[in-house]
Amino acid sequence: MYKETMKTLIQKLPATPGVYQYFDEKGKLLYVGKAKNLKNRVKSYWRFSPEFTPNTAQSPRILKMLSEAASLNTMVVETEEDALILENSLIKQLKPKYNILLRDDKTYPYIYIDESLPYPRFEITRKVVKGKNIVYYGPFPTGGKALLESLYEVYPLVQKKSCLKEGKACLFYQINKCLAPCEEKVTSEAYADIVAKAKRSIVRRKELTEALQNRMTMLATQERYEEAASLRDKIQAITALNISSNIDLANELDLDIFAIANGDERGVIVKLFMRKGKIISSSHTFFRHTHIFDENEAYKQALLEFYTLDTPSMSKQILTAHTFEDSIQVAKTLSTRFGKKIVIDTPKIGAKAKLITLAMKNCEELLRQTQTDTLMEQKIADLFDLSVIPYRVETYDNSHMMGVATVGGQVVWSEGKWDKSAYRRYRLEAKDEYGQMKEMLSRRIADFKAQPAPDLWILDGGEANLSLALTLLKKENVNLDVIAIAKEKLDAKAHRAKGAAKDLIYTTKGIIELKPNDKRLHWIQRQRDEAHRYAITYHQNKKRKEDTQVSLLNKKGIGKATVKKLIDYFGTFEAIENASLEEIEKVTNKRISSIIKKNT
Repeated sequence: MYKETMKTLIQKLPATPGVYQYFDEKGKLLYVGKAKNLKNRVKSYWRFSPEFTPNTAQSPRILKMLSEAASLNTMVVETEEDALILENSLIKQLKPKYNILLRDDKTYPYIYIDESLPYPRFEITRKVVKGKNIVYYGPFPTGGKALLESLYEVYPLVQKKSCLKEGKACLFYQINKCLAPCEEKVTSEAYADIVAKAKRSIVRRKELTEALQNRMTMLATQERYEEAASLRDKIQAITALNISSNIDLANELDLDIFAIANGDERGVIVKLFMRKGKIISSSHTFFRHTHIFDENEAYKQALLEFYTLDTPSMSKQILTAHTFEDSIQVAKTLSTRFGKKIVIDTPKIGAKAKLITLAMKNCEELLRQTQTDTLMEQKIADLFDLSVIPYRVETYDNSHMMGVATVGGQVVWSEGKWDKSAYRRYRLEAKDEYGQMKEMLSRRIADFKAQPAPDLWILDGGEANLSLALTLLKKENVNLDVIAIAKEKLDAKAHRAKGAAKDLIYTTKGIIELKPNDKRLHWIQRQRDEAHRYAITYHQNKKRKEDTQVSLLNKKGIGKATVKKLIDYFGTFEAIENASLEEIEKVTNKRISSIIKKNT
């Protein structure tokens, strides 16, 4: 029946740009695609006679998806560019089963200098800086801060923003780290020569690292070991920016090079950044394995995700290791986004082709190195019959004391280690644990557009929390595996510390009980315990702060009962501080409102 409904819908589709979504019988999102002409594109998936069946000319991946498809939804947009952007956004947010999901949600730092100033300084940024004469260097996925600090270590630049405002030479001048332009002890022309040397060092770093090496040796001979160790770490960070290559382009081109390779269990994307004919930095990210790899999708997502409106600077020429179907449209979209002509090319011969070969070799090496690194994640996927191997896992727990200082914690396990930069704390308003988990997960789902969903959620709690998460995800059509871990209940209570109580794993297929010595159980417990540690640490800090605030209000003559009444009404101490005299008076009385506003 549903096939006939889909057939009728397809025959009525408009010949306009748009995005289409296929769903299975349970309403689970299978695939998101975009089209310049919705009617022609969607019709191409099917044969309409003698009966309505999938078009066998499609790839095996698409045929598998169509065999599961039960319904279709479409969205009409103004232009093909709009369709491209919407498609990318929906894939990132909803994690369709048959789309590839690249996860590169980082913004890389750039070093920049404002050359309109007479004595400019080098700074670091992750966003566009306003100004007519801003020059950017980068991006630097790692080592950018070490490189910036090294410039100030080696070259006598203006060391601090405040230096020029002081109007007189300071300690930096006395220790030969600055030439005191604040007292005009150096001309702007002479200072410009120093800046020029520093700029060359950002791209061609041999002179910089040699100067650091000499200084480190001198400090070591003076037994200033901590300072020497600091320089050693900077040298290592700067050296790590370089990728082993003898390829230099004599014409000093700026190029961004992207290479993508798909392995048996996951894929990898390698990015090389060439500036002035030299590779100045590189980075790589892994992505989840999908049923059948699609190069067009992979490159399309990689480029649109990397070059956001906040990107400070980009090359006008992008090299990709493979040609892909939507390259012309992606180039047009990026050209519109940045207001300059962007070219995407896949050279087959010459120095540029060698750069692509280098990037692909790095892809292959990274896949080889990581074949055994995530063995446990593969075991977890097999045990719980997950849709993907959970290379990225988010685990949630919440903490409170008698309903006070309620907080939640999210910890992240990524590529075999904790990703502490992605940890997140939530200040929660709900009074019961179920409501707190709902608040925390709802806020995370709302953020999927900016920060893509992981491969797996682990929740501290039992069946109720598992059902809650699945309901919230289904409501938003997000594909995401979920499990929950909780102590079995003894005497109708879950005793964390009671030795007889066992940890039980709650899944969509029922409860799984593993032996206490099972390494897979230990892995899940480790995730849960880290989330608990993180949440309770935040709770303790918040509780300590709130106790201090209660104590201060008590000293002002406001009793605990009144404090509770204020907290129940306003929610937080910050809200009490920001409330007007009249608002506080409504909750309490004129005397208390005047005491609070007089002392805040």
